[in-house]
Amino acid sequence: MTLRNAALVAIVVALGVGVTARLHDSWALPAFLVLAAVLPPLAWIDVERLVLPNRIVYPLTGAVTVLLTLGALGDHDLGALTRALAGGAVAFGALLVLHLISPNGMGFGDVKLAFVLGFALAWLGWGDLVVGFFLSFLYGAVVSLTLVAIRARGRRDQVPFGPFLAAGTLTAVVWGDAILSWYDG
Repeated sequence: MTLRNAALVAIVVALGVGVTARLHDSWALPAFLVLAAVLPPLAWIDVERLVLPNRIVYPLTGAVTVLLTLGALGDHDLGALTRALAGGAVAFGALLVLHLISPNGMGFGDVKLAFVLGFALAWLGWGDLVVGFFLSFLYGAVVSLTLVAIRARGRRDQVPFGPFLAAGTLTAVVWGDAILSWYDG
């Protein structure tokens, strides 16, 4: 096993523990475990190839949608499912607008991934959706500015956004409640 693969396994296991700690009493747990298992390797693919492959994004979207639908039924919370659909649409629409304004700045793979991430985050709550996408953009800005400052990248060089979407989403899934509680004071 390579060091990269070992690191990905360790990240996935740690995320699985965090997700389980937050959602241990919810039927939605399997959906979020799927996200925790798929997003880190997907982010790595985006770093290496500057692409979020449809053959991963589409099955991820299908699996999370089905599992969260079952979770809503199991938890007797159809409101969460309605909110999730709206959140997925909002996230998709927002990133689509960014893609249309600047296709070189936001790839369409990021737009497609935004739907399932918005769907999952909004299932947890509107606050989690806002936290997840805010952190995605914050992480992206900090890393991109740092890369430019240390001259590892130029201002016009592409930096994949998928890893930041994944990191922001997973941060919100694991620590969203704590972040929102801190913010509310």
